[in-house]
Amino acid sequence: MKSKTALVLIDLQKESNFGINNMDRVIQNTKEIIKTSKASNIPVIYTRQINRFDGIGLSIGEPLNVDGTPYYYNSDTEQVDIFDEIKPDKDDIVIDKYRWSAFHETSLDLILRNLGVTDIIIGGVVTDGCLMTSTFDAYFRDYKIHLIEDMCGASNEGAHMSAMITMANWIYNLKIYNTNNMKKKINGEQHNFWEANKVDSLKFTPETLREQYKKIKT
Repeated sequence: MKSKTALVLIDLQKESNFGINNMDRVIQNTKEIIKTSKASNIPVIYTRQINRFDGIGLSIGEPLNVDGTPYYYNSDTEQVDIFDEIKPDKDDIVIDKYRWSAFHETSLDLILRNLGVTDIIIGGVVTDGCLMTSTFDAYFRDYKIHLIEDMCGASNEGAHMSAMITMANWIYNLKIYNTNNMKKKINGEQHNFWEANKVDSLKFTPETLREQYKKIKT
């Protein structure tokens, strides 16, 4: 599997206006997965959300500052840069995007197919936005998805949990890991993961969301 696998890291940028929960944990886990992946010659691909400082090409309704510049991912600031602790090496691939999904009008699919990739290890932020839309689009393009739950983050616990369960219910080939188990998988060791045994297997209400979410923790 290794020769057909790529690590795709979604928008691990310095943008701080979201207030992502457990961002330090996400960065540390990402650092570990990058190290393990590179030791096994798995290519590392980063994405960056970029909103032009002059407002050209922004999504309709994109939040703006009072001066008309984008509130998030302003191309004229360091907020678009990857965190220093996990910044790309010169041989890594960086894909800039202008909408949430990493596949929307980017070269990501072309690059993955050129590399012969069939399996994607994925994580990043935000869970209920760019991460989730990118994961669905990867599935729609027939990639096998290996999602690292504790390498993702959102602005609040409920958003993270509901997005994870939505993906778990409707991405039929999805497997969910924690960082430790993904490291074991890459190294060819015995490991655990969660996968659905039927469609829409984690039905939830506001009262049962946390209970259902515990089932995908590995």
